[in-house]
Amino acid sequence: MKKGQRMTQTQILLIRHGQTDWNLNGRWQGQLDVPLNEEGKAQAAALAAFLCDAALTAVYSSDLSRARETAQAVASRTGLPLHQDARWREMNLGIFQGLTLPEIQEKYSEAAAAMHEDYLGFVFPEGESRRLMQERAYQAFTELASAYPAGSTIAVVSHGGTIKVLLMKLFPDDPEIRRIHIHNTSITTLTQNGAGWNLEEAAAVHHLKRDIPTEADGA
Repeated sequence: MKKGQRMTQTQILLIRHGQTDWNLNGRWQGQLDVPLNEEGKAQAAALAAFLCDAALTAVYSSDLSRARETAQAVASRTGLPLHQDARWREMNLGIFQGLTLPEIQEKYSEAAAAMHEDYLGFVFPEGESRRLMQERAYQAFTELASAYPAGSTIAVVSHGGTIKVLLMKLFPDDPEIRRIHIHNTSITTLTQNGAGWNLEEAAAVHHLKRDIPTEADGA
């Protein structure tokens, strides 16, 4: 994201929510509603300060509290209303929600192995697949892109898994997309280019001054 630069093309900033205690402990949240911890609130405040001069047009978020709290910090700082859309939620991880990866591998070894064999198609028991999550996020994304005039800059606070599969949909020929780590409150900047999109910057954390901890994928 180029701060303070007036764009003639629409920009969408895909932002992961701030840290939660479950992120810190490697516990998979999925669609369980886990709030920000103190570090996450500090990250959200730093994000909001950073986006003050980004000339935002609108702020959107998932309806889960960790995303909503992060987005509200941005909305309050910029004076914009917050729009919530459940399609930006993290994946429903079903019976894996609330567990760590070692716990999943111990309790559900066959399913744990299968989820790596078909990355998009595997349906999490009692949950959904990454492909289904991808479809709902892409629908929300395309609607958002067409809802505002050219030159708009729209911030969307979502979740790591959601952002990653959306990028895979937008850039299917880029094998590096799946390996991107979407840090807490990281900003992924997309600029509209005709009928397509350019990935300007992925998972940037310029607003965070401290070392970035590693969080569990899918949390």
